[in-house]
Amino acid sequence: MAFICGRFIYVRQAAVHDGKVVLGLPKVVLRPGESQGSLLKRFRKKVARSKVLSTVRRKRWFISTNEQRRMEKQKAIRKAQRKLSGWKPKPRPSASGPTQS
Repeated sequence: MAFICGRFIYVRQAAVHDGKVVLGLPKVVLRPGESQGSLLKRFRKKVARSKVLSTVRRKRWFISTNEQRRMEKQKAIRKAQRKLSGWKPKPRPSASGPTQS
């Protein structure tokens, strides 16, 4: 959840402190002469780096520890099978796009 307060944009984020989950708020301050677009871009990057959305998606439903262990085991099995078969992921395109020679 994000909200704007004056020149600041806040988003709720979970952080672990002494083994407990504590909510924190990443803050983005409007710099002098900065456009709203670039402010929003910095905000989105900060949210992505703080992994707020992935945490929310992961905690959307309760998963028991036994179920979580079973899913991790299945994931490890699939990974080992891919390794044995020689499968490799497709290379990601570069940021600058395809190069032409």
